[in-house]
Order: sequence, then C-alpha cells, then structure tokens
Amino acid sequence: MNKKDPRAYSRVVVDGVTRAPSRAMLRAVGFVDEDFGKPQVGIASTWSQVTPCNMHIDGLAREAAAGADATGGKSVIFNTITVSDGISMGTPGMRYSLVSREVIADSIETVMEAEGLDGLVAIGGCDKNMPGCMMAMARMDRPAVFVYGGTIRPGSGHTDVISVFEAVGGHAKGAVSDAQLLEVERTAIPGPGSCGGMYTANTMASAIEALGMSLPNSSAQEAVADAKRNDARRAGAAVCELLARGIRPSDILCKEAFENAIAVTIALGGSTNAVLHLLAIAAAANVELKLEDFSRIGARVPMLADLRPSGRYMMSELIAIGGIRPLMKTLLDAGLLHGDCLTVSGQTLADDLTGVSPYPEGQDIIRPLENPIKADSHLVILRGNLAPSGAVAKITGKEGERFAGPARVFGSEQQALDQILAGGIQSGDVVVIRYEGPRGGPGMPEMLSPTSAIMGQGLGDSVALITDGRFSGGSHGFVVGHVAPEAAAGGPIALLEDGDRIVIDARKREISVDLDEQALEDRMRGWQPEVRDAGCLLRKYARQVSCASQGAITDAPA
Repeated sequence: MNKKDPRAYSRVVVDGVTRAPSRAMLRAVGFVDEDFGKPQVGIASTWSQVTPCNMHIDGLAREAAAGADATGGKSVIFNTITVSDGISMGTPGMRYSLVSREVIADSIETVMEAEGLDGLVAIGGCDKNMPGCMMAMARMDRPAVFVYGGTIRPGSGHTDVISVFEAVGGHAKGAVSDAQLLEVERTAIPGPGSCGGMYTANTMASAIEALGMSLPNSSAQEAVADAKRNDARRAGAAVCELLARGIRPSDILCKEAFENAIAVTIALGGSTNAVLHLLAIAAAANVELKLEDFSRIGARVPMLADLRPSGRYMMSELIAIGGIRPLMKTLLDAGLLHGDCLTVSGQTLADDLTGVSPYPEGQDIIRPLENPIKADSHLVILRGNLAPSGAVAKITGKEGERFAGPARVFGSEQQALDQILAGGIQSGDVVVIRYEGPRGGPGMPEMLSPTSAIMGQGLGDSVALITDGRFSGGSHGFVVGHVAPEAAAGGPIALLEDGDRIVIDARKREISVDLDEQALEDRMRGWQPEVRDAGCLLRKYARQVSCASQGAITDAPA
C-alpha cells in the first residue's frame, strides 16, 4: 500500500468491478459517482445527550463534513460513545470513565479500518473522549485533525460544576442552606460545553493544540461560539490538505511535541489527568515518554495561569483576552517550546505563532514569566517507600509543599466520603483511599467528591488526601494520586493502617510512610488482595490494564 496516496485505504474498498456491492451500499447513504474517486474522510463524532460537554457536537460534525466535502474529500460521519464524569462522579458508574477512553480509541480504529477511510476529523468535548480520539489517531497514523468541542460559559454568580460539588461539602457542614444548594444546582451549568475551569477537558484541549494535532486556537473557543463552528469546518478542509501532502500524525507526534504539550499544561496549571493521558497517547504513537520527563520539564517551566480550580478565573475569561496562544508565544520566545515541530496546519509551531499579539495590559489571568504563581511545575512526580513506581501530586504552592500526618485509611471512595461528610476527618489527617486504581477499582475513578467535600468543609488547607485512584481536573488541595503500584497489585498503599505517619515532601519529591522495610514485609505476609464485584467490561479491563505510571493502557507490550 502506498501511504502517500490520498486514497490509499478507500481505494481497496471501492475501486474495481468486484467492489460494486460496496459502492451500491454507499450509494444508499449518499455517495454519487464522482465521490468514489475522492479520499474518504471519517468524521468521528462524540455527540450524545449524556452530557452537556457533547450535546452540541453533532452540529460541529456536520460543519467538519462540509469542510471536507468542499475541499475535494467525501465525508463519512460516524459516532462513538461518551460518558459523563460529572454525572457519574461518586457512584459505581465512575469506574467506567477511564475505561471509556480505551473503548473510544478502539471503536474509532474499528470503523476507520473496517470502512477503509483515508483521513479523520475527531471531535471531542469531555475528558476521556479527547485522549481516546488522540490514541486512535496515533495508532492508525492516517492524516487527522482533532477538534475540541469548546468550553461552557460560566453559570450564574461565576459558578461551574465544581461549585456544586463544593456546595455539597458546605451543606454537610451547615454553611450552605438547602435553598443555596438548590440555586447553585439550577444555575451552575447554563448550556453546552466542557467544564469551565482549567480542568481535564480544557487541559487536554490545550495540550492537544500544543502537540500540533488541532488547528491554532481550537482549544480556546466557547462551545456555542461561531468561532467553534468555523474551527470544525476548517478542520475538515485541513484533513484534505494533509492527505494531499501526505502529512500523518507520525510526522507531528515526536518526543519534542510531547514536551511542548507538557510545558503548556504546566504553565496553565492543568489537570493531573494530563500525565495519565499524555503517557497513553505517547504509547500509541510509539514515543517513549516517562514520568521523569514531567519532572525534567517541570523544573524549568513555571506555572503562570490563575485559573480554576486553584485560581480565580475560568476558561471563558482566558478566551476573552486571547486564549492560550499568547502564552505559547511567551514560552516559545523564552526557549521553553520547540518551535520546529510540525502541526496540522502544515506549518511549524513557530510559524503558527508568528504575529500573535501579547495579552492586553492590565490583565492578571496569565502572569509574566518573571512573576509566576509558582516557579516550577505544580505537577510533582513523587517516589518513595509508599510509591516505588511513582505518584502524581498537584501542588500549586498555595497548599504548602510539605505535609506530614497520621493516616486515615479507607478501602473505597464511598467509605472516605461518608466519614468526611459526617465530620470524621480532623485537621492534620492524611486521608488514604485505596483499591481505586486501574485494576482495583476497577477503572481508576476520580476522587472529586471527597476532595470537594474536604474543601467545602473548610479543611482544604489542613488535610491531605492520597489515593491509587486519580483526581478530577477540578480537584484541588494537598492531593496525591496515581500511587503505584496500586493496592490491588500489592503496592505499599495496601499495607497502611490508621495512625501510620505519612510524609509528603514536594521539594524532595518524596512520599513515604514511617515504617522500615521489615515492618512492610511483615505486613505483606498477612496481606490478601480485595477483589470487587464488577461487570464484564470492568473484569476484562482489570485483566489487561497497565500501571498508572504507564498511562493505564490496555495494549501495553507484554
């Protein structure tokens, strides 16, 4: 197969006398004679009514299709799934969230391969369908562009979904009335779009743009804006140009591109989930990326954005002053980005950023390099006798950089949440939530409900939380996730007992328990793994999934 041929894949399906049955089927879905000589562009839509993040994406898919059709291609729209983290959070359904990333990647690969589609526009709006789309693009290596569905507008009183979660904690404490809770519930989510802070969706959109896999400014547009519809239409056209030029994801997704994505994520104060997802996308692209790369880049890139959850502003306010491109230009000029990386525009990143204007005078959303919020990364990779294979902390500096205290150990998120809401956690405690890792959950659910309850009860500055699960991009406070090996794999977190003294030191990049090696070995002799009841998909996932430090992927090399 000649991969430089724009019709390398569709030609096998529709050319020649023997393919008449295939052409007959395609005529029924709208193909005409001349369409069979055009490259076919798959438009992978994650539309559904499951979540506001994706409720508008059917319209964006039609725009992308129109862009491809007007530029010499023939579009074919198909769907994949999405699930809503915000809706399933704190329930057993949240175990399916990270699993859905693999299902999405597999399903897009399935359709593209089965139907012989030559190029791809993938449109994602919620946390897991974005990296899922990217993993599929990297695996198949066909000309492709990612389109972000766009951010939601703020709710009444500058609220968003995290406001609701934290109001639940405040209600449990008695600081938020029934009427106040109902009001924020009714008004915090005003319409379509992804959660409004620098949570996982906006983090991943920004990282994907920095990778070079979406068109300039795709990450910084509101879901309901005309600019977003134009972005989708231009993406359809861009794929046809990539097909004509033979530019594939493997030409874009190099190690330096991932370093750019990490740098932008750090500068924006992005979600810990970016670590998990960038590792997974890199694995799909056959690029070697490790936890140590985040530490190496984090040592020289400062955190500049005063964005939620730890900051004050929302993505819509960053969009109003220019989005992420002035920030990227600042990083490029400071030598913190690789400007020679190719992007889906067909130009280098440096070319894409030529002529970008700086932020307006007087804005305080993005700090200057000489006055950062934090001089190095807020994403801190920790190791120690509690996490020999690594853990990921989110330390913005506001929480302090060292925490030591007695463990309060819970075998599930729900057990911990019940105690937090009942007032059973005290200042100085280290809440430990285990058996919520990729294998143990199964599914590595996010701990947004416990972290939000801690914040809502006013304990955000005086309680730490560690887990072998992960965190929502909306989580903040002194939190450490992705502890590996996880409890279900016999990691040291499985051996903790109430009262064990835990030390988390972001400066030394250590997480440890005050137990010697002999004490841990003695406890291990009496350890038995917990095995949870789980559905068929979760059982299959638990058998296949890798460690969080490898991206929690299901196709890792044996």
